Amino acid sequence: MLMPMATLTLGKRTVFSLTGNDAVRYLNGQVTQDVRRLLTDPARALATCVTDAKGRLQALATLYLIDPQKPEILIESAPELREMLYARLGRYLIADDAELADVSDEWILLHHLGHAPTGQSYAYPRLGIAGFDQWVPADVVVSLEDKLTQLESEKIRIEHGVPAWDVDLQPGMLPQEAGLEELTLSFQKGCYIGQEVISRIKSAGKLNRILRKFHLRNDQVVKGGELLSFAGQDVVGTLTSVVYPHALGFLQKKGFGQKTFDLRLSDGSILAQAVDMAEG
Repeated sequence: MLMPMATLTLGKRTVFSLTGNDAVRYLNGQVTQDVRRLLTDPARALATCVTDAKGRLQALATLYLIDPQKPEILIESAPELREMLYARLGRYLIADDAELADVSDEWILLHHLGHAPTGQSYAYPRLGIAGFDQWVPADVVVSLEDKLTQLESEKIRIEHGVPAWDVDLQPGMLPQEAGLEELTLSFQKGCYIGQEVISRIKSAGKLNRILRKFHLRNDQVVKGGELLSFAGQDVVGTLTSVVYPHALGFLQKKGFGQKTFDLRLSDGSILAQAVDMAEG
């Protein structure tokens, strides 16, 4: 049975068009995902990380195959990353048959939950559940019957453990710390910038912090930035996204193995209890 469609308007994003015979090969050396997967499954979008030489996060992006003949790939990311990401992705374009163009002002992005919309769209679990991204020219007036509000989308995102840029994700993080390994990293495709460090982390299996999903027990006002503690005032983590009763936050290594944490006020009183929802 098809779910009723609800649509989130994401508006203008950072959007680059990469075209040319070397587009796939070049981009494959710049991002953590295997870009060749676009050629075998063009109806799906791919999530990827852009990392520096130390394997640390510079951007979270989404890739779309627009035209397999050119080929043309759209690269989407957060609006605030526009200048940095354009410079980063174009830095090594020298003798390649590929051209990077900033088309951010030409498109707006819609995300549909439920069944696919009319027209070209790309399957992509942007909020952690089945959905479809759709690009619409910026000069087209979009009329939507069933709009998904920002609060509704945040609730879905947090409940399904999906981190958001500039809220849960910050430059300098390791992708594995944010739980991005399964969604964005390829360990079979070969070399890319940051690949050596990211592969070493996978082999060692050691992280000093990790993003977790929490369930809040107390029906109180809790916001991002609240500190997780146990054993008195020992701080072992921080919440980053909250829509009651769900939250995301980073748990430090000294908190691994604990299940229930206190959120405390400065006077020591318990604001709420956060239960780590990690399996096991």
